[in-house]
Amino acid sequence: MNFTADRLLLFGATGDLAQRMLLPSLCALDADDLLHDDLRIVGTARSGLDDHEFRNFAREALEKYLPANRRGGMADFLNRLSYQPLDATTLEGYDDLAAKVGTPGQGLAIFLSTAPSLFGPTIAGLQHAGLDGATTRMCLEKPLGTDLATSRQINDAVAGAFPEDRIFRIDHYLGKETVQNLLALRFANLMFEPIWNAAHIDHVQITVAETVGLEGRVGFYDDAGALRDMVQNHMLQLLALVAMEPPGSFDATAVRDEKVKVLRALRRVGTGETVTGQYRAGAIAGKAVPGYDDELGRESGTETFVAIKAHVDNWRWKGVPFYLRTGKRLPHRVTEIVVQFRSVPHSIFASKGATMQPNRLVIGIQPEENITLSLMTKVPGLDREGIRLRQVPLNIAMLDAFVGQHRRIAYERLLLDLIEGDQTLFVRRDEVEAQWHWIDAIRASWGEEGLTPKPYTAGSWGPSAAIALAERDGVSWHE
Repeated sequence: MNFTADRLLLFGATGDLAQRMLLPSLCALDADDLLHDDLRIVGTARSGLDDHEFRNFAREALEKYLPANRRGGMADFLNRLSYQPLDATTLEGYDDLAAKVGTPGQGLAIFLSTAPSLFGPTIAGLQHAGLDGATTRMCLEKPLGTDLATSRQINDAVAGAFPEDRIFRIDHYLGKETVQNLLALRFANLMFEPIWNAAHIDHVQITVAETVGLEGRVGFYDDAGALRDMVQNHMLQLLALVAMEPPGSFDATAVRDEKVKVLRALRRVGTGETVTGQYRAGAIAGKAVPGYDDELGRESGTETFVAIKAHVDNWRWKGVPFYLRTGKRLPHRVTEIVVQFRSVPHSIFASKGATMQPNRLVIGIQPEENITLSLMTKVPGLDREGIRLRQVPLNIAMLDAFVGQHRRIAYERLLLDLIEGDQTLFVRRDEVEAQWHWIDAIRASWGEEGLTPKPYTAGSWGPSAAIALAERDGVSWHE
């Protein structure tokens, strides 16, 4: 249903996500005149704040997390805010919340950033208070369950109140500019799509590396681990965007139809195609850091690192391995996609002593957004002793290419799309369930094989077995 919401209801409005991302994103949108004048934002959480106290809370968050040059008109933004305390686990209080929201002129958008255990009670409370009407959209923040069964329970609970065309499952990676540029790179440039297949691509690497440890997420992370925290959502979404067929148009249905086909074509991971690890004490950037068990305060079998060799069994990608790698306490914070092309079939320069390297495309997502294509070029000279070739990078730095453009928070686009009703960059139920189906099979195989995390030193690139996972195929991780 096409409408622009004039009410935005934020559950978990005093939480870390709201402070770091949601409130700064909304303020930045307001500063750029992208929010309608009539939009009111209502925050709710357990904390017993009134409107004035919540606005002060929001001001402190904005001053801490939003650059000063993006806070234009902050006072006007703060005047949009109001607050209603709520215990989401009981029906009491939802009527007061509904009164605070008021009657939307156009529609209501709800952003649910709470523990998954609260999704069911919250939906029941919204229904009780009449906040589930035909002009209400529901946005869900991850995690959406811990496996396929719990994910279905959550989706069933939400579907009992909202149809699929009004459910927005968020994966903030899809709001990043470079992730969207991946689609532009593939489908707006004639040079890439004809060679974006198994005939010309040797393998693909996707790395999501973090330097941080638990960072206050002790309870959640030890229950989840790297596979469920990162691979199930962010990394599989990146894989789907790399591997998808060209959609008929850039709209929610067409794009998501193609992504789910990729996720359903993922081959079940075989024996020896995964490596798990857990960091031990070491050093990051010259600073000593504790091991996972030290941070946790006890021993644990949870993986903080995982590497996977994946395959997409369809005509385009048959025989092309996708190497996925993610972990905590790695040497550098980086998220990137590496597309390694095959070598040219015949080198006309070999007789002149030249050696060649295949082309490589590196798409940097964070911390820097850039695209680098390596090309073979001739080294200048008279070539009396033979021709020398060298790999030269062709760099496109997004910040340099688009001078004057804001570097936006991913949530800015996603929140604006939620308010305006565009589902293109949100995840559909069948996508989520296809992802969990593949992840559950991996976890089951770990149990069957008795696979336990191998220790690795903080500041390294994970267990040595992860290096061997790629190198036995003649592949080296891009570092």
